[in-house]
Amino acid sequence: MPSCNPSSFTVSPDVELPVPAPGETWAVGAVILNADGAAFAQKRSPGRRLFPDTWDIVGGHVEAGETLLAALAREIEEETGWHLRHVRRCLCTSTWTGDDGAGLRHEVDCLVEVDGDLDRPALERSKHTAYGWFGPDNLSRLKENRAPGDFFIHDLLARTVRQRS
Repeated sequence: MPSCNPSSFTVSPDVELPVPAPGETWAVGAVILNADGAAFAQKRSPGRRLFPDTWDIVGGHVEAGETLLAALAREIEEETGWHLRHVRRCLCTSTWTGDDGAGLRHEVDCLVEVDGDLDRPALERSKHTAYGWFGPDNLSRLKENRAPGDFFIHDLLARTVRQRS
């Protein structure tokens, strides 16, 4: 298991994360920007139960006994090989139900900085088939294979990229 010691990364003082209630299912997401202000996304494998063959940000479910920040660091490392360096801000908190029958989930998505070679993410090939950097000129690709109106990832990254510009 990756090392996710919370002291190995910093958090901006104004970041306020939600406090999960007992019994809630939580997920975390990381929005990662490169030096040009483009946002990282990876394409989920077609065989995935939840959101197959769609673009997604780095993230996943919070495991039992894990904090939101520890889950964020773990997911970044597992899905890219990069290491969480700094949590800049909380972008949004949402509640949603997937099409996989697992019920209601709560999610917090954060803008983060990472250490590692941004040109060479170590994708989990069993879960992701491709990756890309998305800026103003190619954000529309994030809508591929999404149901009409299901543009959460597109909208989140578009808002973040525009704020950075």
